Amino acid sequence: MIVGMHHIAIGVPDFDKGLAFYRDLLGFEVVQQSDFDRNNPMADRAIGLPGVAARMAMLKAANAFIELWQYTNPPPDDRRGRQFDYGYAHFALQVDGIEAEYARLEAGGMTFVGEPVNFGAVSAIYGRDPFGNFIELYEIRDKRVAQLER
Repeated sequence: MIVGMHHIAIGVPDFDKGLAFYRDLLGFEVVQQSDFDRNNPMADRAIGLPGVAARMAMLKAANAFIELWQYTNPPPDDRRGRQFDYGYAHFALQVDGIEAEYARLEAGGMTFVGEPVNFGAVSAIYGRDPFGNFIELYEIRDKRVAQLER
């Protein structure tokens, strides 16, 4: 039985910068942190790669987790895409007060494709973390639109 979505994993080229963005600017709480040093057979088996070396942090929001990874072995390729490519396209953060959140995050260094767009029942805008990964801000004003329970 699947209980629900636990986390989204995001590979970053600078662990400390990623941690600062997701923890300090977005407000996720660090609940676990690990370093793998190429001598961890259990991690190698679970991940399916030999000699894994990486830093990892599990960050918690109210109802989901984000898992940051910075691999040093094997050396990663840059596979960041565009918001319409196959694979990880974006994750969305449901917000209240999208204009204020947009201004706060932009002042903190997050870049956006434009200003929030009001669709009536919802407003949305795509932005990027410091490494180019897409994050959508999504405000819902109509109870008939699927949204997080509060």
